Amino acid sequence: MIFREIEDGDLIARARRGDVEAYNLLVSRWQKRVFNYLLRLIGHREDAMDVSQEVFLKAYQNLPKLDDAAKFSSWLFRIAHNEAFSLLRRRRPEGDFLAEPRSAGVEGRLLPLELSLAVEGALARLTSDQREAVLLKVYQGFKFDEMAEILECPVSTVKSRLYTALELLKTTLSPALLRGES
Repeated sequence: MIFREIEDGDLIARARRGDVEAYNLLVSRWQKRVFNYLLRLIGHREDAMDVSQEVFLKAYQNLPKLDDAAKFSSWLFRIAHNEAFSLLRRRRPEGDFLAEPRSAGVEGRLLPLELSLAVEGALARLTSDQREAVLLKVYQGFKFDEMAEILECPVSTVKSRLYTALELLKTTLSPALLRGES
């Protein structure tokens, strides 16, 4: 007998029939990616955890509405997008802050933590649309058509946001800037 990993589609079909364990497997398969996406979008660990739980609860409740099981990942990330931006809209009056890139470490190179903080700071300088395009493409690996579905906009808009964001990141994270040179 040949064993294969259970596909998302199979788990979705089982979950639609009431198999809670099948849905739990889907959650365990996707929770880290969804949480990391939300964490970078929202910026606060506890909020990202809370929103992540909401996402999976809403996904479970709306699983019968999912037309194509093959599009589960983009559907799930659309729910995550909606929940994150709902939270951000409620939180907006508190104000946003822009993190500054860190200074260079030994011999003008950034240490791993400093590089990570510099990237986070550079991402914070992008518009929310640009930042989300980068998160979906670079960090989550979605294709342009999947991103367009998640963001509910044309593929051309997704590409424009992404390429503009990448150009801004390249400028912000250029080695001369990170070393404090002009």
